[in-house]
Amino acid sequence: PVRTFTIGFTDPAFDESPAARAVAAHLGTEHTELQVTPGDAMAVIPKLPLVYDEPFSDSSQIPTFLVSELARRHVTVSLSGDAGDELFGGYNRYFWASRVHSNVGRVPVGVRHIARTMFLSRSPEAWDRTFRIINPLLPARLRTSRPGNKLHRLADLLKADSPEGIYRSLVAHWDDPSSIMQSGREPVSRLESLMAADGPGVFAERMMYWDLLTYLPGDVLTKVDRAAMAVSLESRVPMLDHRVVEFAWSLPLHFRIRDGVGKWLLRQVLYRRVPRELMDRPKMGFGVPINAWLRGPLRDWAEDLLGERALLEDGYLLAGPIRERWAEHVKGEQDWAYWLWDVLMFQAWRRQH
Repeated sequence: PVRTFTIGFTDPAFDESPAARAVAAHLGTEHTELQVTPGDAMAVIPKLPLVYDEPFSDSSQIPTFLVSELARRHVTVSLSGDAGDELFGGYNRYFWASRVHSNVGRVPVGVRHIARTMFLSRSPEAWDRTFRIINPLLPARLRTSRPGNKLHRLADLLKADSPEGIYRSLVAHWDDPSSIMQSGREPVSRLESLMAADGPGVFAERMMYWDLLTYLPGDVLTKVDRAAMAVSLESRVPMLDHRVVEFAWSLPLHFRIRDGVGKWLLRQVLYRRVPRELMDRPKMGFGVPINAWLRGPLRDWAEDLLGERALLEDGYLLAGPIRERWAEHVKGEQDWAYWLWDVLMFQAWRRQH
């Protein structure tokens, strides 16, 4: 039988192991599952500068390393489903951004400002608590994991004035990287060059195209390959067989995104093998609760790396804006984990090397 592996977390907002277990049972795979404690996950963090050999700051690198480590205890080669989202329209941003782009221009600037202020008036955790109460009343398509983070991201989108601006806001970490640098400015990236050139005509397809050429190789494939090779596991990506890529790009968009649902065609194939009720769930990222850990068990580690003196003496980053966001995060006023993780991985890599 096919071997399948998954890891689970004690925090239900990040735990997909029950769903994975149900699919494995239906398909009859030889399934291996590991419940990971916060201690297990945090033990990986000191290894990250050596595993990635660069300041790589996608925090899903932690569960990726853990599931690779689990699989390597039993097999030497694994198959990854990466590239399915980029090829077949799986990321929520492909339909969220299109809706925002088509609707935001009709909303007066003042109303956008009010909505943005309202979304940012409460922390993501406070929004999450509210949605836990109202989620049972919402239709399934409107339920989402970690809604607080998504509302804060939507607030960022409301200030964008073009399709490219919306996409840039969705994929950016620090909006203005030079604002936290002691000197220098951000160079023109490959993404900026692609956005300036001609691409597919429909906005959703342009985002898929940009992701395929930048986010996929620069983040997703790098993350999986280095995590897997760190434990001597081969990870192969069948979705990137050139014939699959060519086929996906030959499809009209409505075969990939339909009625606000991504990967439409892949779902039709999968429904032949797996019941809909096991598959039709809100999309979750493969993440860990870094935001809570930075306020709790990782606080001392982060404080050491984000200390004002350490930042100033390293000579690269400005302590003021970083310390300000760190203070807001620790107090629970804002969730800056996504941004602070960039700085922490840079500082940890610098210290390691």
